[in-house]
Amino acid sequence: MKLAQGVEIVSLLVLTVMVVAAALGVVLSPSIVYAAFLLGLVFLGIAGMYLMLNADFVAAAQVLIYVGAVNVLILFAIMLVNRRKVYREVKLGAVRQLVAITVCVSLFALLLYTNLNTVWLLTPEVKALPSVIVALGQHFFNEYLLPFELASVLLLVALIGAIILARREFIPDRQVENLELVERPKELIGVGEE
Repeated sequence: MKLAQGVEIVSLLVLTVMVVAAALGVVLSPSIVYAAFLLGLVFLGIAGMYLMLNADFVAAAQVLIYVGAVNVLILFAIMLVNRRKVYREVKLGAVRQLVAITVCVSLFALLLYTNLNTVWLLTPEVKALPSVIVALGQHFFNEYLLPFELASVLLLVALIGAIILARREFIPDRQVENLELVERPKELIGVGEE
């Protein structure tokens, strides 16, 4: 075994463990904020796997779209909702869990059966393909500069709008002993400022 193959195997194992552990954390974490951050870790691990497959553009798109857009959107949605609600216990929870476990095990068995019975056309050596990121960058900054800049301005405006919507105003408590800030209800925002 060559050194490069050993590095690839170790990297694949590390990425696999990271993705599986983070995915389990997403499902099992009681905090939705931690689950969102762990989901970002899953996306990063998958981007690393794309890099190992010599698909640098797909890896960059994975990081930009899923980590930079989808995951941030999920975090903004969590911040905007910001409700602390105690959920009631689901009826027939054990039956639902049993059905979910059955479906998951069936899907896993189907994927395993398909994987084992497929003739994979593998070549002993993978040729390095030319990177498409350089060509895309040249197109972005030459022919498509205006749409690229307009899209970036649009995303910036959306980001600022989401921050303004998520912002809360706090009323300082008059008692000195209690340093906790009370959140002003949204209905009263702007009433005292007129």
